Amino acid sequence: MEVKNNPTMEIVILETAERLFLEKGFGMTSTTEIAKEIGCNQALIHYYFRTKENLFNIIFEKKFRQFFQNIFVVENLDQMTFQDKLKHIIETHFDMVRENPRIPLLIVNEFSRNPEMVATLKEKLQGVVAMLFENLKTDLQVEIEAGRVRPITLIDLIFNIISINISLFLLLPVAGEIMSLDEKQKEIVINRRRDEHVKLILNGIRS
Repeated sequence: MEVKNNPTMEIVILETAERLFLEKGFGMTSTTEIAKEIGCNQALIHYYFRTKENLFNIIFEKKFRQFFQNIFVVENLDQMTFQDKLKHIIETHFDMVRENPRIPLLIVNEFSRNPEMVATLKEKLQGVVAMLFENLKTDLQVEIEAGRVRPITLIDLIFNIISINISLFLLLPVAGEIMSLDEKQKEIVINRRRDEHVKLILNGIRS
């Protein structure tokens, strides 16, 4: 079978590499291991992606873009109230962490290991981030001036959303083990916490 210039093989490499990066981290994953998992030779990985760093960057950027696209690609987003828009952002971030619970630790580890890599990705994605933050900053200021929201900076609001959502998925494996929760019970906790996080954050900024 001809594997070079085969879109299916490229997808298989990306999916396998993503799983291994999330399970073991960048440093502990080699292109040799990725090739072994797929059942191809290492040269094929380099043919498609040149280096492990490039492969990692492609996967990281895809996940980053996916999150922001999920925020923006919503019908009537511009017509939503600030509260509904913020609810949508909280839930979208929650759902992405739920689907990719290992990503937060991977980001922290990679930032510590190689800040230059993260800086490069930040530069490539700066426009996407700036668009979201600028719109939110304007909406937040309008709400504060109208007296519907207490004075709070956008960075504090974003940190509240990220830290509250991520903490659940960092703590649940340990808490679930201690409390002997099965997978169904964990799912119930996750679904309940999704609603609670929205209420917690929205109530916390009300004037």
